[in-house]
Amino acid sequence: MAARLQSAAPVLLLGLLLAAIVAIAAVLPPSTQRIVTDSMVVLIAVIGTYTFVGNSGILSFGHIGFMAIGAYVSAWLTIPPMTKKLLLPGLPEFLMQAHWDTVSATIAAGAVAALVALVFGLPLMRLSGIAASIGTFTLLAIVQSVAGNWKDMTGGQGSLFGLPASTDMYVALAWALVVLVAAFLYQNTRSGFRLNASREDEVAARAVGVNVGRERLTSFVLSAFMVGVAGALHAHFLGVIVASSYFLGLTFVSLAMLVIGGINSLSGAVIGVVVVSVLGELLRRVEGGFDLGGLAVPALPGLREVGLAAAMLLILVFRPAGLTRGREIAWPLSSGATRKSGDGKV
Repeated sequence: MAARLQSAAPVLLLGLLLAAIVAIAAVLPPSTQRIVTDSMVVLIAVIGTYTFVGNSGILSFGHIGFMAIGAYVSAWLTIPPMTKKLLLPGLPEFLMQAHWDTVSATIAAGAVAALVALVFGLPLMRLSGIAASIGTFTLLAIVQSVAGNWKDMTGGQGSLFGLPASTDMYVALAWALVVLVAAFLYQNTRSGFRLNASREDEVAARAVGVNVGRERLTSFVLSAFMVGVAGALHAHFLGVIVASSYFLGLTFVSLAMLVIGGINSLSGAVIGVVVVSVLGELLRRVEGGFDLGGLAVPALPGLREVGLAAAMLLILVFRPAGLTRGREIAWPLSSGATRKSGDGKV
């Protein structure tokens, strides 16, 4: 029993951390609750990205594209038919008449994102290194181009509104816990271990019979489902979709969270989101200008982006493996216990 609890420590402690954040936010102003909700949704996207990037070792610039896919699929399924006739007159009839509940639409959004990942992943997962990373960026560019120009289906560059605003702090937390557990279980499966082996030494993994392409594709599809779910939740949090929201800005922020926290551990993904969210909110408040002892500090546009870039640079210089050093958190040591270096825990 103790051994099982020890092995499950990372997901249990991370789950408690997220629940504690929501519990504290519940007694704070609504503006703070919205910030926490948004951070929980982004956390789901980051965990989804980690599921592929952290286990495969391939840096992906395309996962926010799956977030866009999830957002639009959920919009097609949940916006009232009369509103869709006004905004999206070119929708197929079965989508025009669809009016699903948000939970079913969120699951469908993840499934469609996973299907797209399967189609694109078949050729992409044959690549390795920088070639694979560039390939994922082309996926993001394709999704952004389609979303921004297919007016009959997405509304083009304009805003697509009318979505039920059903994502609150508790809904986001529930989905975050589900995705957290799913990512943890996957990385502890045989498939996850084989993919980790290919990350450490692809040649050796292939030599012992690991089908690297298949394992990467499995992870890619699973991660796309998670990020697609995040896209649907994000759309139902804002109640509106703008195609440009799912491009380079969100891609940079999500990757910064992974790098700062520790790209090779699930704990790093969660810690990175928490740290960057807090830092980003502090920088946002400073960015707008403030008074300091009678001294008026003017607004500093772009401070948030510059600050996050500086934080990532400092992490890369002084702690290249991230705040968690690529390890998972563990239960506090009992008295007299010792911790060996390189045991995979922090």
